[in-house]
Amino acid sequence: MTHPLLSAEQIEEFQRDGVTVVRGLFKDHVETLRAGVESNMNAPGPYASENKKEGQTGRFFDDYCNWQRIAEFAEVIKASPAAEVAADLMKSNSVQVFHDHVLVKEPGTSMATPWHTDGPYYFVEGRQTVSFWSPLDAVTDATLRCVAGSHRWKKPVLPTRWVSEESFFADEDTYMPVPDPEAEGMDIREWSMEPGDAVAFNYSVLHGARGNTSSTRRRAFSLRLLGDDARYVERPGPTSPPFPGHDMQAGQKLREDWFPVIYTR
Repeated sequence: MTHPLLSAEQIEEFQRDGVTVVRGLFKDHVETLRAGVESNMNAPGPYASENKKEGQTGRFFDDYCNWQRIAEFAEVIKASPAAEVAADLMKSNSVQVFHDHVLVKEPGTSMATPWHTDGPYYFVEGRQTVSFWSPLDAVTDATLRCVAGSHRWKKPVLPTRWVSEESFFADEDTYMPVPDPEAEGMDIREWSMEPGDAVAFNYSVLHGARGNTSSTRRRAFSLRLLGDDARYVERPGPTSPPFPGHDMQAGQKLREDWFPVIYTR
């Protein structure tokens, strides 16, 4: 049986389109996550960024890989239904934590989250991957936007740096340039969302978000999870997150002392 938050149609949509919305996934944990975000912003980790771009207004903060030092994030990863829902969506027998990610756009932030796919930034590959993007404030225009079916494109999208827009590496044979989904008339999925709702999307899905021109904050918590077939892979350049000193070899499952299994059927 699938988790009560999911329907068979949602699982089919995720498998087919690479993206679906799960209402209320973190509904019971919104205040805990808000407290965790506050702790994160008060004490940023080594990968924190202010995403300052010339000519842009507001503040766009993001940080990742903090769940092991911020108790609220660890609590929600353990207590929420995210792992079981992820297993159903991925059709996986097990679920591993990859990392967490916080993205905060203060009122009047003009900078958009550029179109990108997460997979090429990471040192992991597999069909069974899922990210949950959950707003901790109600969102309309500042919600996440995903291109349906982009996880099935023949070439992955070249990873670029959000502020400088420079490529992580040059490999035109393997990677495609970042497309313009609106100009190219792609199938963009987006939802108005309440705090604790979550967009679930495959690591290879093209996604982005507008700036936050509203008068309220847009705090979002993301959780990246892995399924049975996820394996370590070498990239032609740096990865983000880097996880230095991991000592893994191509083709291995990610080491469980760093990336624990949090659900098994």
